[in-house]
Amino acid sequence: MLKKLIVLPLLMMGCYFNTNAQRQPVDVQYYGVFLTLLEHIDKVAGVADVAVVFEDDVKTFHLDLHGPEKGDTGMTVRNVTEVRRELSTSMMDSVVQLKVIPFKQDSKGVYLSVNARKGEKHTYRVEYIGIPKDGLIISRNKFGNRTYFTDNWPDRAHYWLPCVDHPSDKAAVDLNVLISDKYAVVANGAKVKDTLLKGNLRWVHYTEKAEIPTKVIAIGAAAFAVDHSADVEGVPVYSYVFPENKEQGFKDYGGAGEILRYFTKQIGPFPYEKLANIQSKTIYGGMENASAIFYAEESVGSKHIEELLAHEIAHQWFGDAVTETDWHHVWLSEGFATYMTLLYLEHKYGVDTLRAELKDDRKKVIAFEKKRNTPIIDTTATGDFTQLLNANSYQKGGWVLHMLRRQVGDSDFWKGIRAYFATYGGRNASTTDFRRVMEQVTGRDLGEFFQQWLYTPGMPELTMRPGGEAGTFIIKQQQEHLFSFPLEYTIDNDPMIRKVIVKDRITTINIRAHHTIHIDPQINLLFKYGSGDL
Repeated sequence: MLKKLIVLPLLMMGCYFNTNAQRQPVDVQYYGVFLTLLEHIDKVAGVADVAVVFEDDVKTFHLDLHGPEKGDTGMTVRNVTEVRRELSTSMMDSVVQLKVIPFKQDSKGVYLSVNARKGEKHTYRVEYIGIPKDGLIISRNKFGNRTYFTDNWPDRAHYWLPCVDHPSDKAAVDLNVLISDKYAVVANGAKVKDTLLKGNLRWVHYTEKAEIPTKVIAIGAAAFAVDHSADVEGVPVYSYVFPENKEQGFKDYGGAGEILRYFTKQIGPFPYEKLANIQSKTIYGGMENASAIFYAEESVGSKHIEELLAHEIAHQWFGDAVTETDWHHVWLSEGFATYMTLLYLEHKYGVDTLRAELKDDRKKVIAFEKKRNTPIIDTTATGDFTQLLNANSYQKGGWVLHMLRRQVGDSDFWKGIRAYFATYGGRNASTTDFRRVMEQVTGRDLGEFFQQWLYTPGMPELTMRPGGEAGTFIIKQQQEHLFSFPLEYTIDNDPMIRKVIVKDRITTINIRAHHTIHIDPQINLLFKYGSGDL
């Protein structure tokens, strides 16, 4: 995702994370969801089938679900049963109810008494009702029209859906919505049913067969104008915009096909059945829901729309298909999307555009370090994971990929990226997993590179002065922890790129004459020059 239109501040929302959820010996394989969305009140009635494989003997199975508060806010569970059904069937198909499941509910979740044994598969149906406090945003758009949009990142799906709300547990999903026929509905995956019913109602059913994390499950309902703007390698590309923005919205979102074509060629097949770009009500500039990307309503007409589209579309591979194992590896999502955007801009506009963007990103990383000097892999962030939406995860993560590309070369870099996606697409990956893939492809030991740039705070802070002998320059690392890196430089106006390996506190460059030296002329190193910004 991108923070609000790149330049607007992120609206912070209260988040809850159940640390017990990730430690449960369970694997959720499927969510089957049926939501009734009402026209004049914000109360939601939900039925969720949760199919689980138990990886150990379990007496109590916990689902994250924000419980009832004063009034009708929060979700009240009415009933839990075990059902037998095929995962590919619609929720309206017949099921065999096996038994009522005893449960308890508190403010953080619902606890099912299951007494399950290792290796068993069970499907539990949870019936619930209430007004979502968060996660499913029922509001009005800037034109005053009522809209419904999920907004789950980082762990806010549990405000409207009983689930294991953690990126490490991915599942296939069916999404059914019953709503007034004045609304169009969009969601993850392929639309398999859109039926008008008596009473001016519409029942819409989408199915996403690929396993996705809860953070990118999506439902949107509004009075949309819809455009089928392109087909790329058999993948249909759609634009959903508010009718009042139809002309500009179709033009702006219409660039998605070109971007999708580039990433498909460079990375690998698009991992979903469609790509929909949707004007919405989200607290972020863009939210990378799998196959159904939500953009802020102000995105239409934004001068940053091309970068925004590229960032969110890149997430379909990195963040959605390959999902980080835990929150502190979020750079595998945001850093990748940031750098893939720059690679697209380089492809389209040339290397000067890449360098200008890298210089700007370097300034953002330096500014952030002054406020908070933490490594990219930040394990201190607990509870409120929105704090990880910072220049470390985005711009510094992108810079790490750029320096890795320069170190291993373009050919091996792209081979590694493709191998990483081919290996972990549909699965979870950690930073160590990515490093191992890159090492296998390149035949290099990248341990030091990953350690210093991802697990160590800060960056090189360099000063340069003439040496004691003519034609010598002294490069000094000012920061406490020493980095090892290639430093490129040019002499006078000669475009020839020279290189020296910097690893000690003091490095001497001898050019044997009186000349002017320019360091990092091609913008390939993340560093600070002296105590000032570059």
